[in-house]
Amino acid sequence: MTMTEQIELVSANKSFGGWHKRYRHRSRALDCEMVFAIYLPPQAETERVPLFWWLSGLTCTDENFMQKAGAQRLAAELGIAIVCPDTSPRGTDLPGEHDSYDLGSGAGFYVNASREPWKKHYRMYDYVTEELPSVVRQHFPVNGREAISGHSMGGHGALIMALRRPGHYCSVSAFAPIVNPSQCPWGRKAFHEYLGDDPGSWTQYDACELVAKGASSQPLFIDQGEEDDFLVEQLKPERLEAVCNTHDHPLTLRRQPGYDHSYYFIASFIEDHLRYHAEYLFKR
Repeated sequence: MTMTEQIELVSANKSFGGWHKRYRHRSRALDCEMVFAIYLPPQAETERVPLFWWLSGLTCTDENFMQKAGAQRLAAELGIAIVCPDTSPRGTDLPGEHDSYDLGSGAGFYVNASREPWKKHYRMYDYVTEELPSVVRQHFPVNGREAISGHSMGGHGALIMALRRPGHYCSVSAFAPIVNPSQCPWGRKAFHEYLGDDPGSWTQYDACELVAKGASSQPLFIDQGEEDDFLVEQLKPERLEAVCNTHDHPLTLRRQPGYDHSYYFIASFIEDHLRYHAEYLFKR
């Protein structure tokens, strides 16, 4: 067994008949130790189950969604495992890595960095799409059917991973995603540092650009709170709506009156998302 494939149990908690567990492992892609969380529903004790990936937003770890979203009850009922990675490499202490909330620690943006000092460690795209799935498949009873979702920066990650890998995920959804990161302050700051000065290299990690290029025809399901403090400056869902209309890309965009950017918003609609994904994960 290689170093990357070895995992160490950090904690385990019984939940709705299943288990929420956290594991530590050494990542080759990120060249550091990482922790991820997995919820195994009770069905996983006797059969292989489908998998729901959750990608979290800026400043989060693997713990935020698992503790605040209230997803385990329905996941146990439906028989779906949940995996929640961390949002960036940890323990690397690069220059400037901890100076701001929207770059470096907790802000990996799910890209493969190509610029110093980031490129050795900040390869979250490869980590989430290749390395961690390999670890999960080796150690846990999953059946190969996967869905993906996320919030804010994680919603951006979920969208680009699904659009760039047509047919890999059975379904994709997002809460308040950054849909056009190459054209908003959060994304422009991160992409400049991680990817360099050429905006042309940024488009591979931009959902609006990927839809415009016809990267995939997979339906997108998005919830957006209308009282989100980041709606106008950072999230810009109307841009994704416009490009999907132009290119006839299937999109369900629900604008939710009164809801903000918090986990209260996610907890309010996570059941809708899990049931949406279950329709695809269990489709024969």
